[in-house]
Amino acid sequence: MRKDSLADKNLDENLIEDHRNCPIRDLLSRLGDKWSMLVIVSLAKSDNNCLRFSELMREVNGISQRMLSSTLRQFERDGIVTRQLYPEVPPRVEYTLTERGKDFLVPVKSLVDWMANEWPNIEISRQNYDNKNPSL
Repeated sequence: MRKDSLADKNLDENLIEDHRNCPIRDLLSRLGDKWSMLVIVSLAKSDNNCLRFSELMREVNGISQRMLSSTLRQFERDGIVTRQLYPEVPPRVEYTLTERGKDFLVPVKSLVDWMANEWPNIEISRQNYDNKNPSL
């Protein structure tokens, strides 16, 4: 095992052993879903980390209005984004990354960097697996 692995970080063993009751499991599940990273990255790449709802719909290709609303509502609840409603006709709603949301970009960037570095080897592993298991 590498020196910087989870086992070497002196994590609370109960947290690892009892992962089914882990208090952060819900957040990890949400952040790892199909759309969350795309929404966060879209906000991060925008001016002032802020986009209107309709702009997010265009940026996150394929997301439904309902799923975007749900994702943003959960992010607002977790303090990752703020929602600003402007009393205009038609109503204008903007979503902005909070400091917590901006802080979350640090591990996201690390994960993306890891994936970019490992992608060629992952492709080779997949090819090797598929060659050994042609029925899948």
